[in-house]
Amino acid sequence: MPTTNSFKPIVAAFGRCSSLAGLVVALLLLCWSQVALTAASAALGYEAKYPPGFSHFDYVNPNAPKGGDLSLSAFGSFDSLNPFVLRGLSAAGLNLLVFESLMVRSWDEPFSMYGLLADDIQLAEDGLSVTFRLHEQARFSDGSPVTAEDVKFSFDTLVSEQAHPRYRYYWSDVKSATVIDERHIRFDFYRSNPELHLIVGELPVFSRKWVNGEDFSTLTRTPPIASGPYIIEQVNFGRSIRYRRNPDYWADDLSTRRGMFNFETVTYKYYRDQTVAQEAFKAGEFDFFYETNSKRWARDHEGRRYRDGEILKAEKPHSNNAGMQGFVFNTRRPLFEDVRVRRALTLAFDFHWSNENLFYGQYERCYSYFSNSELAAVDEPSEGELALLERFRDQLPPEVFGPAWRPPQSETPRELRDNLVRARDLLKEAGWEVRDGVLRNEQGQPFRFEIMLVQRGFERIVAPYVYNLRKLGIDASYRTIDPALYQRRMDNFDFDMTVVAYRQSQSPGNELREIFGSAAADRVGSLNYAGINDPVVDALIDEIIHAPDRESLVTAARALDRVLLWGEYLVPNWYTGVHRIAWWNRFGYPQTLPLYYDATTWVIQTWWEQSDETLAAHSLEGQAK
Repeated sequence: MPTTNSFKPIVAAFGRCSSLAGLVVALLLLCWSQVALTAASAALGYEAKYPPGFSHFDYVNPNAPKGGDLSLSAFGSFDSLNPFVLRGLSAAGLNLLVFESLMVRSWDEPFSMYGLLADDIQLAEDGLSVTFRLHEQARFSDGSPVTAEDVKFSFDTLVSEQAHPRYRYYWSDVKSATVIDERHIRFDFYRSNPELHLIVGELPVFSRKWVNGEDFSTLTRTPPIASGPYIIEQVNFGRSIRYRRNPDYWADDLSTRRGMFNFETVTYKYYRDQTVAQEAFKAGEFDFFYETNSKRWARDHEGRRYRDGEILKAEKPHSNNAGMQGFVFNTRRPLFEDVRVRRALTLAFDFHWSNENLFYGQYERCYSYFSNSELAAVDEPSEGELALLERFRDQLPPEVFGPAWRPPQSETPRELRDNLVRARDLLKEAGWEVRDGVLRNEQGQPFRFEIMLVQRGFERIVAPYVYNLRKLGIDASYRTIDPALYQRRMDNFDFDMTVVAYRQSQSPGNELREIFGSAAADRVGSLNYAGINDPVVDALIDEIIHAPDRESLVTAARALDRVLLWGEYLVPNWYTGVHRIAWWNRFGYPQTLPLYYDATTWVIQTWWEQSDETLAAHSLEGQAK
């Protein structure tokens, strides 16, 4: 097993500011004939928080005990052990527990990456290639070393036609991977990109032996051979999967793994209904519940076990970029081609009423594709934003050049009435009028569509919205379908309207092409659910990807935000700045919270099971208080 001194981690902190490729890197082999980027560059947006040789991340307990069991819930079903293909639904936990990447992100910084499978990184002077050196002790679960050939094989497989197309798209600017020797691999780029070497560092690596010559697209039932801390112990397809900690896990003492992945086993149990899952949680069938439903959080997390302290609940703050959630229009449908129609349907949603009567006042309205972030467009566009937007003035609505778009207000009945009147007028402009109580176009066709749902909890939310739409003569309906069917229909864009959450990182980049880019609009399995096909959006995404510094990235993101918002591609929903969680009182966790984190991942990576003695001491302490 590696020791502390045997690993001197790379530190790549991406600040998008004025320096070569916008990053900070602490490197080992400075004698290479390439550019070595150091952490001493003060011109960057931020200094890397963790220096070379750091012991552990601040948000972990480096002395956390190992052992114990963690049971979690998962929604729907699964029929695959391969998370990288379009076919089937992959099991929960695979990416996190079984597969590892060349580098890992810190949860304390917008986009800083530290070494895992790779212990060194060298960016070429022209920015057109990057070379990684693999950790000499990196091992797969079968004990074989992780080699450069395995890394190349993983990359070539993921960008091939056999893998999910999103990987091919994500690394589209990577020309090739070349093995230099057993521990060194070089990735060549078509063009320089300030973050490309970092997103290459996110490459998940698996053993060539796992695929063993089979068609990767159909490799769904063979347990993976990868380097992660867990291996699959038991699978009951569609119902549960249990992972057991690899006793020979190679990275236990690395800075980027110390104090992490502490449970002996992690089990996911599948439920097809979240309300049923919550009752199962309270009955002790699993240990941790991440609550996404405001009604359940306000009313259902109570009872004897909560009062007696057997179950604990808390709201944990975070600084995540909240992105955007909304009722998304499928603009591939002729019904939603006209932006005036989409704007009218946005006016019909009464968020204020829903927040007060359905959400118990727990939410804020999404106002941006980067809500809760400095990337969100605010007020009037800055000079920098205008400089970007002016190039496309003849392709953009004039509103883009004025105050930032904001969702309609409906705090009073009069405001809602005014919104519906405006919606009626917009629909009339677009050729829709009410005849015999039904909204019809010139051909007499009724305005009719379906909202596709995958969680029954959303039915009570869309019902009032449908009620308001009927005031406009719109025949809207909603239906909750099986998760597997839902995923197939989403992959093939077979819906009128549905609920989509656009999660965003603190430093968005290539992934924006997959979500909003024209090339993804008609590609099966892409995340461009709205069908956005706009050359201006494409150009602004490129401005973000190739921004030379953080200030330029923020400016370009705000410009993109304005264009997307005035495109009216969805009816904005809501967000919250806390994670609502409940858990059985037998776990310990670090007191220092990270800034940017997913609650379930935080639990899996940093919590531990308390000993009986510790639990007894805490119980006596609580009684004394």
